[in-house]
Amino acid sequence: MRSLRRSVAVGVVAAVIAGTCAAPAGAALPVRWDVLTAIGPGLLPETPPPGANLPCKPGPQHPNPVVLINPSATNQALAFQAGAPFLKNAGHCVFTFNYGNAAYLPEIPVQAVDDVRRSARTLRDRVRAVLAETGAKKVDLVGHSQGGGVLPAYFINVLDGARYVDKFVGISPSNHGTTLSTAALLQPTLVPLGPAVRKVLDVFVPALGQQTVGSDLAREVYGAGDTRPGVTYTTIVTVNDQVVTPYPRQYLKGEKVTNITLQEGCLKDWSEHISTVYNRRAWTHVLNALAPGNAKPVPCEAVAPYFGSEPQPWAYDMTMLEQLAD
Repeated sequence: MRSLRRSVAVGVVAAVIAGTCAAPAGAALPVRWDVLTAIGPGLLPETPPPGANLPCKPGPQHPNPVVLINPSATNQALAFQAGAPFLKNAGHCVFTFNYGNAAYLPEIPVQAVDDVRRSARTLRDRVRAVLAETGAKKVDLVGHSQGGGVLPAYFINVLDGARYVDKFVGISPSNHGTTLSTAALLQPTLVPLGPAVRKVLDVFVPALGQQTVGSDLAREVYGAGDTRPGVTYTTIVTVNDQVVTPYPRQYLKGEKVTNITLQEGCLKDWSEHISTVYNRRAWTHVLNALAPGNAKPVPCEAVAPYFGSEPQPWAYDMTMLEQLAD
């Protein structure tokens, strides 16, 4: 009976979320550039975000289906409530999935923390499934943090994923390992506490330690170069990133690489690591990277740290953010 009540409750919540996100056939899906709007859907990680995982055949304008890859400790529903419908409205076939569930409970909201090597094999399986479903020859990958950095880089560089990928776009990508605002640098010096904590993390949430500077995984992924032939790369980086630090480590080197800094020409953009995934400017850069022949100017507008592009009058005076740019 308890299981039945729980199933009914989950179904009701899912129906409410689906009802609020649904749009009439042929109408544009609503897009909210606000991290807070994703908290409710994020509690149901098995439910894809609006516009994702629907029957879709890529057209000539956008021949590659887009696979979105969420960051560490989140899930498909929490990360892409804005990005998925935004790309779908632009005519892309959009697919999401969950990976790296160290707890092995499908309904746990905290995912993307398992060993990156295993997660990369999950990504490989998802890419193959999307290609089989759509009939496309290659996919475009778009991700945030781990999902825009070391995970797809492992898939491309180590698992020979380059043959499946046309474009790879990373938002605040965890490339080359992070100092975590220098916190990771304390690990070898705080003996015995630092190494002990690291061992615990490696057992329960290995992906976190694998993304720190100097990790064996980072050397494995980037040791032979950042890029591989046949793939076009774009990184979208904020100078205010407090997680993947120092932020220039996010940039890639190699052929067919474009590194974008959100604050270049727009000091009103105060997005940091979290809010870049709900930053309208960042996703406009994504659109341009996916369809460079139809690229459009990216307007300069205020973006609030931790929340995104939508005004948060209770938390931030957006005009204050604009004044800080003067």
